[in-house]
Amino acid sequence: MATKRTTPKKASAPDEPVKCQPCGGTGTVAATVRVGRKRRPVGQQDGLCLNCFGTGTDPES
Repeated sequence: MATKRTTPKKASAPDEPVKCQPCGGTGTVAATVRVGRKRRPVGQQDGLCLNCFGTGTDPES
């Protein structure tokens, strides 16, 4: 006869996707805007994260 289980079963949590490292899970990264012949930086704008292509999840997992 099988013995009774003394520890309760662990509830299986849904697998959460791992966040992308470069964008932190947002899907966008800051890109520096440069102008002029000397290419001086004047500001930043949002750009698509090329690691995850905007999904925010790590493509390796």
